[in-house]
Amino acid sequence: MNYEERVLRRIPLEIAVIALVLATVALLFFAPLTGVFILAGGLFSALSFIWLKKALVRFLSSDRRRAVRSGLALYFVRLFLLLAVFSFIILLFPRMILAFVAGFSSLVLAVLAEAVSAVSQMKKWKG
Repeated sequence: MNYEERVLRRIPLEIAVIALVLATVALLFFAPLTGVFILAGGLFSALSFIWLKKALVRFLSSDRRRAVRSGLALYFVRLFLLLAVFSFIILLFPRMILAFVAGFSSLVLAVLAEAVSAVSQMKKWKG
């Protein structure tokens, strides 16, 4: 397994761990429901990342014309599901959407951590 595959396997776990840490810290300052929504957002983000990664691997390995068509269809289904989840939360728990987004955004922190790790392992920055 090469370096990129290891990173792509680690990112969903890192997302979940970051969301758990954020949810735990939120328990100190906010209501318990806020922590639950932060954790739920992080777990949803991790599952979304896994789904997108598996879909890309599957579609890039098949016939190009069919892969583009089914890839676009699956992307729009994924986008619809994301919008549905966010809309559901906005309608039922309008004050918790920021907590969910904070957990969902732990993807950004996980990718940033991986980028910092990769840059720190480089022997030479400029060519």
